[in-house]
Amino acid sequence: MKKIELLAPAGNMECLKAAVQAGCDAVYFGGIKFGARAFSKNFTDSEIIEAINYCHLYGVKAYITVNTLIYDNEVDDFIKYIEFIHKNNVDAIIIQDLGMFDLVRKTFPNLEIHASTQMHIHNLDGTKLMEDLGMKRVVLARETDLSEIKYIKENSNIDLEVFVHGALCISYSGQCLMSSLIGGRSGNRGACAGSCRLKYDVVDANGTKLNVDNYPLSTKDLNTLESVGKLIEIGVSSLKIEGRMKSKEYVYTVVSLYREAIDSYYDHGKVYINDDKLLNLKKIFNRDYTKGFLNNANSIEMINGYRPNHMGVDIGIVVNFKKNIAFIKLTDNLSIGSGLRVIGDNHDVGIKVNNFYINNHLVKRAHAGDIISIQVHDKVNIGDKVVVTYDSDVVNDIETAMKKNIRRVSITGRFIGKIGRKSHFIINDGFNNIEIFGNVIEKALNNPIKEETIKEKLEKINDTIYDYADIQIDIDENIFISLTEINILRRKAIDMLNDKRLYKTKYKKEKYNIFVPDFKKEKKLTCLVNKKEDIHEAGKKFDIIYSYKKEDGCTLKLPRVIHNYPDNLENCLVGEIGAFYKGKNLDTDFSFNVVNSYTVAFLHSIGARKITLSYEMNDEQIKNLINNYHERYKKHPNLELIISSYEEVMVSKVNLEEYYHNKNLYLKDRFGNKYPIVVRDNLMYIYNYRKRECNSKLYYDMGINSLRVNEDL
Repeated sequence: MKKIELLAPAGNMECLKAAVQAGCDAVYFGGIKFGARAFSKNFTDSEIIEAINYCHLYGVKAYITVNTLIYDNEVDDFIKYIEFIHKNNVDAIIIQDLGMFDLVRKTFPNLEIHASTQMHIHNLDGTKLMEDLGMKRVVLARETDLSEIKYIKENSNIDLEVFVHGALCISYSGQCLMSSLIGGRSGNRGACAGSCRLKYDVVDANGTKLNVDNYPLSTKDLNTLESVGKLIEIGVSSLKIEGRMKSKEYVYTVVSLYREAIDSYYDHGKVYINDDKLLNLKKIFNRDYTKGFLNNANSIEMINGYRPNHMGVDIGIVVNFKKNIAFIKLTDNLSIGSGLRVIGDNHDVGIKVNNFYINNHLVKRAHAGDIISIQVHDKVNIGDKVVVTYDSDVVNDIETAMKKNIRRVSITGRFIGKIGRKSHFIINDGFNNIEIFGNVIEKALNNPIKEETIKEKLEKINDTIYDYADIQIDIDENIFISLTEINILRRKAIDMLNDKRLYKTKYKKEKYNIFVPDFKKEKKLTCLVNKKEDIHEAGKKFDIIYSYKKEDGCTLKLPRVIHNYPDNLENCLVGEIGAFYKGKNLDTDFSFNVVNSYTVAFLHSIGARKITLSYEMNDEQIKNLINNYHERYKKHPNLELIISSYEEVMVSKVNLEEYYHNKNLYLKDRFGNKYPIVVRDNLMYIYNYRKRECNSKLYYDMGINSLRVNEDL
């Protein structure tokens, strides 16, 4: 059985090296552009080459994220970038944009592509379609539970990747427009403003506030260490850790935690969880933990409404306060250089531990049970809880471990020295065999070389990534060979092995081609209705009526999160890609995130009858898309644009109606804006507080065939 892959995040070179040294099997990271973590430091082009080579030397795969939506005016730069990383031997790219997926798979047929979780693959049909289209791996939605993963695995032949640890979006990935439509920073473009981590009131229809905590959309962090064995048994290909915005200490600790868990399961059939490391990880960063929808957590188990950032770990309590000096009784050790937070009913006070005292004596370290005195800049109260948010001891211990526990590649060696034949040195890393020859060996006139001397010289590889599992010396008696020659053989063999491990991927470039149908230009008006009684009136004004339920004279709208399709799937408005595995004559909704002409062509080529453009496009981008489509394909697309709507800014498996045991809820932000919450089929949809209204005639003139009015609230 092939061992499951442990996939680690890296936001910079330090974190990448920490991930590799901690024992990961693969690393994912992004360049300066086109990655879904625009505010991570990311990697320059030269750093990308360095990173790939560093990974490959250790036998670690390098995956690069290109998982943002790409506009038409960016495609040339995007393809040049893909060509650059392909030529520099990236193992795979992680992609969201459907049009860019189609373009890349046809232009670079040897480049491995993984479907990002942003692509919203959450069911078997979406997985099977990606498999048929040549996708190597699908990163399943974080909401997918173990039974669904098992079902998908048993009925497909594609690699499955599952998120197992780290930050969770409350919305299905790729399906959140909250940051974009409200804050002007698109999560689909890597610039998420973290709107879900802001303060909101949850209010009922009467305006009564229901929540005590201030962050009703802020999720806990995912921790599925206990599920590692189940995921291995299912046959998942890769376990993915989130954290490209995290520190190298965080990356090293979380990777080593999951490394131990995976290895212990393979070795002993039981997952080992290192509680000390888990506590250290909590001290570095945590939002409290949930086992996630992977383990069918409910909404209450998913939300941490108390705090959207680092929770810290309890370390003491305030027992006295006077003249800006807090007296804290510790429940754990504390050293200078750490960070504390004092938490009261109405205040949070941060403390940088530059110095503190015990019984008026300045000390550098205190222990559990000690009462320390430390200056604070704000008032705190007796009984306030104290947490450590930065533990200098933990950080120092991790840095020491990273320096001490150097990852090595195990090799075997054999030296053969026979009189009258060339010296012969062989090393093998389990995959690559290196043989190198020196000079013809002569009989020693005096002082013949000893086996121990040869072995000692060959073992001088501590300045490399290698370590001998075994080394054999096979020589005749009374031979002469210079120490210089042995050193040269060793160095050349190691250099040759390095070259072998820095393997080259099979670069190939072909011409992009696609067949798309031609549609006539039209000026249609469509409508989405929610209530049956609205259908008759809508029929008087609109050419097509979409409905959430199957009604006469209407086109059925399917949800964008779906696991069971209607029989004879045809003539529907669909919200996710899996429908195209079974259906035909389908219209696509805004949730496909269509922002470029290549995606339009791809969807038409697989059977999309009509395509709704993304809410995130402006007029210039729409015009550019249509013009590029006409120029490239010499045909007209069948496009729809929503011109009047309270936009859906989020769809979530978290259900605030369930959480607060109340219906007809709204989110109220700090400006007093109220966002309607609608629950359909146990999924929560959050709508924008303001209505979208656009100039209809302008878009017909651009070449849009259908304009839609959404009346689903």
